[in-house]
Amino acid sequence: MHRHDDSKYSPDNLNTKDKGDFPATFRQFHHRHHRHHHGRFLQHYTYFRYLRPLGIAFTFVILYLAFYWGGNKEIGILFVTLLAVKEIIHFFFMWRLEKNIFKPMINLKQGLDEVTKGNYTIKVKNELSSDLGIVIDAFNEMTEKLYENEKLQMEYEENRKALIANISHDLKTPITAIQGYVEALIDSSISSKENQTKYLKTIHHNAIYVNKLIDDLFLFAKLDMQKLEFQYQCTKIRPFMDDLIAEYRFDFSERNIQFYYDVLLEEDVKVNLDGKRFHQAINNILNNAIQYGPAVGLSIEVIVYQQKDAVCIDIKDNGPGIPTEKLPFVFDRFYRIHRERPKETAGTGLGLAITKELIEAHGGKIILSSNLNQGSCFSIQLPICQKNDGEIVQ
Repeated sequence: MHRHDDSKYSPDNLNTKDKGDFPATFRQFHHRHHRHHHGRFLQHYTYFRYLRPLGIAFTFVILYLAFYWGGNKEIGILFVTLLAVKEIIHFFFMWRLEKNIFKPMINLKQGLDEVTKGNYTIKVKNELSSDLGIVIDAFNEMTEKLYENEKLQMEYEENRKALIANISHDLKTPITAIQGYVEALIDSSISSKENQTKYLKTIHHNAIYVNKLIDDLFLFAKLDMQKLEFQYQCTKIRPFMDDLIAEYRFDFSERNIQFYYDVLLEEDVKVNLDGKRFHQAINNILNNAIQYGPAVGLSIEVIVYQQKDAVCIDIKDNGPGIPTEKLPFVFDRFYRIHRERPKETAGTGLGLAITKELIEAHGGKIILSSNLNQGSCFSIQLPICQKNDGEIVQ
């Protein structure tokens, strides 16, 4: 009986050099082991398909000649007929076996070979309702998931490269400006007090921008890795929004921004909130409206209302609006609609991406609607906390 000595392929019996590449060694062993058994399977399949009919024909001839020479032709014909019926039944059985077992297994083997080559788009045709058909369906489902995972991996790699490129660009520009102005001040080539103050303000603005970019990157990285801690509490949304908006009223008044706020829901409606993180999400939207809105005549409107089992918060402005073709990219990292704006007024390009992550972490969603030259509206939807047996649940 043939046996494999698998013990020599165990991790403990590999030398130090081999242990570092144990997966590759295992794959090589598995390939040899699988190839050996697959070869035996093909040998059996070839026998049943080609050699078996030759053996049957040879048996017919021998039986017929034996009874013919024996002088009893009728008995010979009878035995040959019975043997023929038996072999026809056997042939039908083998045909069914080939159709339902052998060929599907060969197709499945070919599919597995394609997967080992990295081809995850392969599909094995399945017309069976047996257990083997279930295996083929599972194989097709596996290849589909592998293909989806490969696509996600490729997208992740592209996003990583784009993220590094964007970070490098967004950090290099202000740092270069800071370096240039500092060198000019050190060289004492700027004698005017007014120009020195101007240069220092520019350095200060760029330093603030770099600091905010680093903070946003740190926050977004935590969100992306799901390592940001949230302190959720079932909170009455009306008093929470009243307190939040009160912080902005004076600032909006100082900036001559027309502001309208209204709450159209009951007092005791509650949502599951981390107050600090949700405040940050609202702040990003309001700052976005201020940064990209008109310098004179800016109007912001915040309306809170209930829609079925959700609390909705609409934040509208009368800014320049967003072109339709750019709407799908607004929540992407480092995406800026108006790239020509200077760093002092432009954001880091992470604010709305962070806002979307924060809202979704609350189990909610954010929708943007906008028309060019007609302003924008950010609609936030948060699930309402409901009481269940004395406990508040989301």
